[in-house]
Amino acid sequence: MPYDPLMVQPMREELTQVGVQELLTSSDVDGFLGDKESSALVIINSVCGCAAGQARPGVALALKHAKTPDKSGTVFAGQDLEATSHARSYFADYPPSSPSIVLFKNGEVVHFVPRHMIENRDAASLAKELTDAFDTHC
Repeated sequence: MPYDPLMVQPMREELTQVGVQELLTSSDVDGFLGDKESSALVIINSVCGCAAGQARPGVALALKHAKTPDKSGTVFAGQDLEATSHARSYFADYPPSSPSIVLFKNGEVVHFVPRHMIENRDAASLAKELTDAFDTHC
């Protein structure tokens, strides 16, 4: 059963307010990741504490960097069930992880940050990891 939409709306807005596109359906995911000639950041959002304390704030900081992916999108685990499952099919070699952050370049995963690499750090160090990946791949 998905989480209450009213409960997760503020968690969604933390990312949409910084320009991250919500991917609510499988079609949205395909449209977003179908362009193989660009860089794309995908955030698997979650209600957990590490999403609130590290992942969303870290992504928001990273997206202020001079070099960023061509686009950024998000699915919400526990809410957008179909879209989340479909997004994960694009990086099926990695175990499901919520939250997680995936950087694609030309349709290929070039950087993956799973939950266990998010939960025991601060937002600034996560943002630094992401901006280093942006500098390398975007």
